[in-house]
Amino acid sequence: MRIGRKRDWELPESRATPEGVYRERRRFLKAMGAGSLLAAGIPFAALAATEAASAAAADPSASLYPFKRDPRFTLDRPITPEKFVTRYNNFFEFGPIKSIWFLAQRLPIRPWTIQIDGHVEKPMTIGIDDLIRKMPLEERLYRHRCVEAWSMAVPWSGFAMAAFVNFARPLAAAKYVRFQSFLNREVAPGQWRFWEPWPYVEGCTIKEAANELAFLATGLYGKPLPKQDGAPLRMVLPWKYGFKSGKSFVRVSFTEKRPKTFWATLQPNEYGFWANVNPAVPHPRWSQETERELGTNKRVPTLIYNGYGSYVAQLYAGIKGEQLFR
Repeated sequence: MRIGRKRDWELPESRATPEGVYRERRRFLKAMGAGSLLAAGIPFAALAATEAASAAAADPSASLYPFKRDPRFTLDRPITPEKFVTRYNNFFEFGPIKSIWFLAQRLPIRPWTIQIDGHVEKPMTIGIDDLIRKMPLEERLYRHRCVEAWSMAVPWSGFAMAAFVNFARPLAAAKYVRFQSFLNREVAPGQWRFWEPWPYVEGCTIKEAANELAFLATGLYGKPLPKQDGAPLRMVLPWKYGFKSGKSFVRVSFTEKRPKTFWATLQPNEYGFWANVNPAVPHPRWSQETERELGTNKRVPTLIYNGYGSYVAQLYAGIKGEQLFR
């Protein structure tokens, strides 16, 4: 009887990397255009300066900044230093790491158009620079709370979401607003994850969109929005967890039915449609009672509706049978 023995260098088939994972890894590494620069010894500061210069040159609206600050919206904490807001990001289209900013520089943001359709008087497509010039521009100071229990305080530039809703002229049948982000696998390696429901979709009720707190951001810190923060246009719903504020969207649809949003589709037991901030309702894997402030790393108590209950709590009065805080 012959007894077969595996050599030290032989691996069982079960330990081989699946082809799909291998190919995704190759795409991810290929997309890391900044990787070769870092390997060559070019520091992050130099890359950041290059990024800022190229962003200003590529954005025709740059001369409009800074916008006048709206005094109605104030903070109970200092504004988070810019370097943390622009260097600690979630942007899953480009990958799951927090230092995703350099990968996001591959995203072309001009030309960029927004398709407006669904239950509206007249469906249209409009260029981002034309849209910006039609909107009442302002700066607002908002708290931002991530579902991962970290937070920041941000000076957003942009315009009220209500102004955009009025511009779109929705019909009576419109009950929800669906925001769809870009789909471009050539520049966004995360979108090769075939098990995830790309493109990224977020949404809210039309009543939430019309609330005075809802905002569409085109910039921050008195400058155009960096790509990693959602350029050229992103949602800002500060009373909800951050994943509800979709980035870099290209289509807005006014619908009668509730949109199937990205995280509620991917992990419905952890991330719901509403996702209002509530310290008393834990995430299935961690507490939401406190949050870590970026920049100081201090842990501070989390507030119901992220401290904006006086603006939005009435939107949810009488809603039953829904997980409003997940």
